[in-house]
Amino acid sequence: MTQKERNSNLSDKQLIELFQKTGSTEYLGIVYSRYIHLIYGVCLKYLKERESSRDAVMDIFESLLSKMEGQEIRDFGKWIYVVAKNHCLMRLRKREIVINNENAGHFIMESAEIMHLNNEETLYNEETLSENKIKKLEAGVDELPLEQKICIRLFYYEEKSYSQIAAETGYDLKKVKSYVQNGKRNLKIWMENKSERK
Repeated sequence: MTQKERNSNLSDKQLIELFQKTGSTEYLGIVYSRYIHLIYGVCLKYLKERESSRDAVMDIFESLLSKMEGQEIRDFGKWIYVVAKNHCLMRLRKREIVINNENAGHFIMESAEIMHLNNEETLYNEETLSENKIKKLEAGVDELPLEQKICIRLFYYEEKSYSQIAAETGYDLKKVKSYVQNGKRNLKIWMENKSERK
């Protein structure tokens, strides 16, 4: 029996432990291949497109290199299902953000003032925010009316959809959309005024 065959006979738990210990993607590849149909099925369910789903399957695999570091994973099947679902929802949110920005006709900032969504995605990819700009942006969010502040934080920082925000806050769905759009506009104005006062 070859080493590869012996590895294939290992349990998910053993393969995960070996991957975490050695960093060898061979172990990760074996356990991932056991669930690839499940992962693809989840992606297809949410993304509705075969090509996007195939891309997502590859992206999820690559993301595991960092996601699994130091993680105690007792049931890989359940864990990877949640990871795949969250990955797809994030993709859909990014699509929604692009559509919302196109419909609005502008980004939150039309200069290099950027609202961070997470470590990888920004509303406006021109340059990285300096610490000072981040603090200024946070201060601007705090100045918004309460409803706009709540919706902006939930929409951008917690990456919730309009419907999720409506369910969580009790606001009408149309109101949520309005609070987010008005909040973006007011934040842009606030930032521009701060820059002029310098």
